Amino acid sequence: MTNFIIWIIFGALAGWVASILTGKNRKMGALANIVVGVFGAFVGAGVMNTLGIPIQPGFSITGFLVAVGGAILLIFATRLIR
Repeated sequence: MTNFIIWIIFGALAGWVASILTGKNRKMGALANIVVGVFGAFVGAGVMNTLGIPIQPGFSITGFLVAVGGAILLIFATRLIR
């Protein structure tokens, strides 16, 4: 249960940073930041794996940057769809 809560906090932080960097912070709430951050981590890890760049599992600065990058990609993709 503690691991789940830590992942939620990690995702919320990554989503929040991504929403600030993309200028969407005022339009997104806390729940949207969490969702974008968690799914962004999966997107970022998938992109890195596709490029052949290994990502260490667990919490790290590199993992956080990958999550933020994935969240930014996710925000831009939703912007294109709309």
